Amino acid sequence: MSAVIKQWQDPQPEPQRPPGDGIELTATLAGQEQLLTPAALNFLAGLHRRFEPTRQARLAARRERQAFFDAGGLPDFRDDTAAIRNSAWRVAPLPTALLDRRVEITGPTDPKMVINALNSGAKVYMADFEDSTAPTWANLLTGQRALRDAVAGRLDWIAPDSGKHYALKPFEEQAVLMVRPRGWHLDEKHLRIDGAAISGSLFDLGLFAFHNAKALAALDRGPYFYLPKLQSMEEAALWNEVLDHVENELGLERGQMKVTVLIETLPAVFEMDEILHALRSRIAGLNCGRWDYVFSYIKTFRAHRDKVLPERGQVTMTQPFLRAYSELLIQTCHKRGAHAMGGMAAQIPISGDEAANEAALAKVRADKLREVTAGHDGTWVAHPALIPLAMRIFDERMPTPHQQHVLREDVLIIRDDLIKPSFGTITRAGFEGNVEVCVRYLAAWLEGNGCVPIHWLMEDAATAEIARTQLWQWLHAPSLFLDDGTPVDFALLERALIGLPSKLAGDAKLPGSAKLDEAIALLDELTHADTLAEFLTLPAYECID
Repeated sequence: MSAVIKQWQDPQPEPQRPPGDGIELTATLAGQEQLLTPAALNFLAGLHRRFEPTRQARLAARRERQAFFDAGGLPDFRDDTAAIRNSAWRVAPLPTALLDRRVEITGPTDPKMVINALNSGAKVYMADFEDSTAPTWANLLTGQRALRDAVAGRLDWIAPDSGKHYALKPFEEQAVLMVRPRGWHLDEKHLRIDGAAISGSLFDLGLFAFHNAKALAALDRGPYFYLPKLQSMEEAALWNEVLDHVENELGLERGQMKVTVLIETLPAVFEMDEILHALRSRIAGLNCGRWDYVFSYIKTFRAHRDKVLPERGQVTMTQPFLRAYSELLIQTCHKRGAHAMGGMAAQIPISGDEAANEAALAKVRADKLREVTAGHDGTWVAHPALIPLAMRIFDERMPTPHQQHVLREDVLIIRDDLIKPSFGTITRAGFEGNVEVCVRYLAAWLEGNGCVPIHWLMEDAATAEIARTQLWQWLHAPSLFLDDGTPVDFALLERALIGLPSKLAGDAKLPGSAKLDEAIALLDELTHADTLAEFLTLPAYECID
């Protein structure tokens, strides 16, 4: 902790005017005034006042659309935007720094991770304030400070246990930095403007841009962002208005800030052309956020008995609805001059078991080979040890910086391809595995850790969301059975929850062990609720500081 606090000492802070009325901080952390200066707070307040009404309108539109799905409706391509899909246009040319993105590493924003990721040899590091970060006030401000120091070239860190010193490589050897703010649905409760919590999206992106945009622009490195959880072109248009405003306020050139949008919701896959068009002056690509996409598929069809998915381990990219999503994304991006980024490899090295480690790496190889062969321009990994493997596969089969020339004109995807039911089973191990993973992740998240190793996979919120929504849907769908004939009911859930503490008791290093009972109680409450909660992190956020 002392190494982190040390980095909070800025040289000669400039005098600032006090923030305007209506700005309230509800938490304090030593040194936070060096980030949350009066000028920064006024900048964030301006974002809130201008865009909060539109954000709330977009969230209301999400609820209306979900009510349509719950009543039996199905997502489809929009009639009112057919002209956008059918006309010829392309996005703005990509900046040099984003032409080659063959391997990207993702992870949270603590100082050690920031240094290791920027030094990792990946082309891009996505610094994640969303699914990989539990948004405690300390985590958010420590992350913002680590990124600010990294952009300034002065970030270092000393491990408190070993004394090992971590420092950045020279700038030209570092990965390109991209930042993922939280989604539109999340608030930042610790900063209130005129009595209302600011959007987590605007807080994360706005504070980072305020402190770093000019420096990154001077380095020809952005600023660049990943935008999560979008569900419509209108939500993309809102982001475009926000970015226009930020550029104007900070004196940047129009279109200086570039973004990649994660297509990780089922509604969004039907509006990929429209999302690219709404952001056409600044978008660099779309990404297959496939784990969140599976979560969104379950949530969208929560009331559709014929769309119940099998257990999580059987829902792979070989399932027809996922393959169709991936191939349509590639075709759409390349038609418009944007990158089509592949999905995450969450595996981490398995120490002490060479056979198991090789089996895990074989899955990664097959997945990355599938992506590059299909035409993706790059891929994601969660652990630095996977970078050489992924890089080698893309180097061998993608000698050019990207594959935008691969137009995939053979792809003919219709609505039903994207919503086709998956066939498979629910095993006892699959059911109990969902319970375990969700509880373990949630317990760690409540303790402040949003990126958790579970069974040799680096899991983030998306995995917990799949597990949680599957459990809810299975338990509320009529006449579901395990493959051995056992009814899927709340008695089955209760037995799994009761047995979990003793099952995990032998793990002395279990992340979040102090929050295990709280996590079990929350999962029990959410699965019994008559209505599926929109996001696990919404009720869980009320339980953290």
